[in-house]
Amino acid sequence: MSAATQNATQNTITQTIAADMDAVNSVIRQRLHSEVSLVNQIAEYIISAGGKRIRPVLVLLVANAYGYKGVAHHELAAVVEFIHTATLLHDDVVDESSLRRGRATANALFGNAASVLVGDFLYSRSFQMMVSLNNMRVMQILSDATNVIAEGEVLQLLNMHDPDVTRERYLQVIRSKTAKLFEAAAELGALVAGANDAQIAAAGEYGRSLGTAFQLIDDVLDYAGDASEIGKNVGDDLREGKPTLPLIYLMENGTAEQRQLVRSCIENGDEEQFDAVLSAITSSGALDYTREQAVIASRRAADAIADLPDSVYKESLLQLAHFSVHRNH
Repeated sequence: MSAATQNATQNTITQTIAADMDAVNSVIRQRLHSEVSLVNQIAEYIISAGGKRIRPVLVLLVANAYGYKGVAHHELAAVVEFIHTATLLHDDVVDESSLRRGRATANALFGNAASVLVGDFLYSRSFQMMVSLNNMRVMQILSDATNVIAEGEVLQLLNMHDPDVTRERYLQVIRSKTAKLFEAAAELGALVAGANDAQIAAAGEYGRSLGTAFQLIDDVLDYAGDASEIGKNVGDDLREGKPTLPLIYLMENGTAEQRQLVRSCIENGDEEQFDAVLSAITSSGALDYTREQAVIASRRAADAIADLPDSVYKESLLQLAHFSVHRNH
């Protein structure tokens, strides 16, 4: 899918909720404000970087798909975006990343300490916002999600530079670190619209599977992407010693020489061997396999909302599932 086609697809998806997104952006601007200028500066810097805003889009699309007519979904969408942004700030410090969304990371510009502390501000502000909604189920979903995400971060840290990470350990990180917030976003959209427990669970399955598909494609793009399109440095995962699915597949199915190469690179974070690793995972079919797993997850997401009434919002959710695996950034 070309960049122009991808942008057109994203625009088609968000067009159906354009007024809602404007309202969410307004909430984000209002809630970002702090009396401390550095908080404003860093929070504004990372929020203004844009990105796909998939998580708040999920809240809005699912709420509308279930016929919601209120405004609480705007606040919830902003909460989800704040939690996501906080994880980005912390992630970039842990990963020592220098580029995100095509711009210097906040930690590269403002330093690690400021980035971590502003991430904490965004977390705490998101909890102030969710409490103001006075809905215990909302608080349960979001507090559980933030706790699971934190566990996922620690799990990923334990996996770093470990060439013996199993597929299940890797998928557990994806479920915790990435898919959980997608799941929570979709559940919140259904919940605020008054959906029943089975419908909320189905929405959660959609979000969880969609998040899994997105992360698997991100892992592919870290080897097969273009830095100017994906907005980060290609090869970051290898530099950080992250054993993602393409590498795990190669460890399971490659030659002895390829396995030794991957083991050494994961243990040492050896990005100088990037070309050799890329050649090995490409020739072995590791990237194709990872894409296939993403497609399976995407289909699972689509199946989860089969019982949703037909609407432009359901169609957008189905388009989003398709887009998750047919993108270059």
